[in-house]
Amino acid sequence: MSMQSYENLKNLIEATADDVAKCAGGNKAAGTRVRKAMQDIKNAAQEVRKEVLSMRDG
Repeated sequence: MSMQSYENLKNLIEATADDVAKCAGGNKAAGTRVRKAMQDIKNAAQEVRKEVLSMRDG
């Protein structure tokens, strides 16, 4: 597995923490940013998942 894919996933999650806190406080713009970031996190997690699967199969 590529450590870079995993590090990218971690960085995306860490970068979203401030907006999650702002969203919890009622900031609607932060909520929009969190939703977009969650889509990016989902895609990054899928990439890590594919790499793990290819290691198992290959």
